[in-house]
Amino acid sequence: MKKQDIKILLVDDEPDILEILKYNLSAQGYQIYTAKNGIEGVEKAKKKIPHLIILDVMMPEMDGIEACEIIRNTKGLENTIITFLTARGEDYSQVAGFDAGADDYITKPIKPKLLVSKIKALLRRLSEEKNLSEDILKVGNIEINREEYKVINKGEEIILPRKEFELLALLASKPDKVFKREVILDKVWGQEVVVGGRTIDVHIRKLREKIGDNHFKTVKGVGYKFVL
Repeated sequence: MKKQDIKILLVDDEPDILEILKYNLSAQGYQIYTAKNGIEGVEKAKKKIPHLIILDVMMPEMDGIEACEIIRNTKGLENTIITFLTARGEDYSQVAGFDAGADDYITKPIKPKLLVSKIKALLRRLSEEKNLSEDILKVGNIEINREEYKVINKGEEIILPRKEFELLALLASKPDKVFKREVILDKVWGQEVVVGGRTIDVHIRKLREKIGDNHFKTVKGVGYKFVL
């Protein structure tokens, strides 16, 4: 997908923040829309159907958490990427955001170059969506063959136990998306056996040893995500 076809909605009650975000992302060639509060943000989202929404948490009339929940339950917006932008860095705020359906979290102030880099990483998921139904998933230097349960990392074949493979395939299917622990347990272990959260931690540790520590990021109190 070309940059000029990608629509981004910015929702923040601070005019200066909106202007800075709009200027820097417009310069990248994206279509940018803005809203000054949660209510307007929801209306704009329904009308424009953006690919990505950058949503402030603390806003008057309707905060970002409530707006996110409404957007996530709106037909046509289920797969829109949502990231929160807020000055609050507390774990509670982050967890609440992910519970509402957010994909990621950015703490402001943030330098323009870093913001652009972060947005590019989030949008990379759009190009990865086409891989979800394919037998072979390619992310960076890693190739995951779902049919043969085989992983190629930088040209070297790696044999993984079934659960490690399924965990890797799940996280890598949407790079930079935070998968909550309960979602991981349901998708990878399902109803087969009753396992605890510690089981995920052990499998992640093993994947870090075999694939590379830099590819797996822990989001405290929420879950894990795969990064390139």
